[in-house]
Amino acid sequence: METNLIKAILYLVKSPVYQIQQMNDGKNRVNNQGKGLEEYIINLFCGTVGELDEQMCIAKRSKLFSYIGNQNNPPDAMIYAGDAIEIKKIETANAAIALNSSYPKAKLFSNSSMLATSCITCEDWIEKDMIYVIGQINKQKLLNSLCFVYGVDYAASLDIYERIKLKIKQGILTIEDVEFSETKELGRVNKVDPLGITNLRIRGMWHIDNPIKVFSYIYQPKKNASFNMMTLINVEKYSTFSDEDRNELEKAAKDLENLVIKDVKIKCPDNPAKLKDAKLITFFL
Repeated sequence: METNLIKAILYLVKSPVYQIQQMNDGKNRVNNQGKGLEEYIINLFCGTVGELDEQMCIAKRSKLFSYIGNQNNPPDAMIYAGDAIEIKKIETANAAIALNSSYPKAKLFSNSSMLATSCITCEDWIEKDMIYVIGQINKQKLLNSLCFVYGVDYAASLDIYERIKLKIKQGILTIEDVEFSETKELGRVNKVDPLGITNLRIRGMWHIDNPIKVFSYIYQPKKNASFNMMTLINVEKYSTFSDEDRNELEKAAKDLENLVIKDVKIKCPDNPAKLKDAKLITFFL
């Protein structure tokens, strides 16, 4: 038994359900909707959206996923011997995506300081491809749009983000007459006040434009559709999926008018002058 992005897309187009469950474990409505979207995406990869047998859902997750995370540590999930998944919720089509203290990742590496120990040790792995999943949820808790995009097609290389982070951190440390302490964040100032009882944490708050805006040069959602899906997979990655999965997806695109697979060229995140081949997979209702 295995799962992957193509299997999730096939399940989505064959069994379209777009109601997002409202999670009630907490008072924050935004966080609750985000948790509901995470549950929906995990179920999508498991083929269990709308399944009422909770024990069956739990057993399937356990077989397909090596890790399902929490709000404080990326990623949100890792497919066993497969990709990592980061899920983000937006409320308006043009909204940027808040990544908080974690910069965008082209790939996920097991030596990252941002990872929980349980994530690092959940299976034998060194690096994983990262799927960013962005869902736009309206006030009726329905998905207006869903985007799947791989980090290597969306985010720059790790050294680009680390370089700017290091420069800022070094600049902060040059401030005179301020007592700093060692931290994984940009900085921590101790004993700010005369009593020496107040500390200041300096944290980065990263944002990234959502894929619909980033890839507007190759994709425009259907304006009158109740739901739009966009998936972008570079050709190198697409070729790693099994012939069976690719053939099934391509057959579905021939059978369904609203499922389209298109060959496109996209800008390389590290150098926009360079283009690479990709598959743009779109679906709408």
